[in-house]
Amino acid sequence: MASNWTPPDRPDFRYDASALESFEQTFLLSSGEILGAVHHVSRPEREQLRIELLSEEAMQTSAIAGEILDRLSVQSSLRRHLGFDPDSYPAKPRVRASRK
Repeated sequence: MASNWTPPDRPDFRYDASALESFEQTFLLSSGEILGAVHHVSRPEREQLRIELLSEEAMQTSAIAGEILDRLSVQSSLRRHLGFDPDSYPAKPRVRASRK
């Protein structure tokens, strides 16, 4: 697969916006549904949802990099950095995955 900086016409990047319209519509509809639903949950539930989404992204990203993180520790760190009510779970250091 070619990288985005290797095509000969790189400075003149072009794309067909009409080819993306159906994806954009689906995204906008789904995001509108999510935003509407979020208004019906309490603030602590919204905070927990944010923590869940961010920690899942962190776990997947670290796995790609070959690192294993403790989910509860990641969530505790996120709570602290986002200024949410802290939990009692102590943060743990990262552990590198063994390579076979």
